[in-house]
Amino acid sequence: MAKLLSDEEVAEALTRLPHWKREGDALARTVELASFPQAIQVVNRVAEIAESEDHHPDIDIRWRNLTFRLSTHSAGGLTEMDVSMATEIDGVVDQL
Repeated sequence: MAKLLSDEEVAEALTRLPHWKREGDALARTVELASFPQAIQVVNRVAEIAESEDHHPDIDIRWRNLTFRLSTHSAGGLTEMDVSMATEIDGVVDQL
């Protein structure tokens, strides 16, 4: 099982993830894309990464706005897996 991050470790990780915020036991980021098709492209790419890493974010799709929430449910909170996936999501969004 993945090790839970301490509050200090989460705070430090968030210094490297400026678009993310902590919401309880999750990391969250909302992204506004240029169009609905572009939003779905991002979702599809994130889905490919999530499958390869076996770590799946919650994704809320509202037209061209996507909200990603990350938490390691099996560990009961935030782990390095969530920080890694947040970094991957940022990379997908930054490629646009």
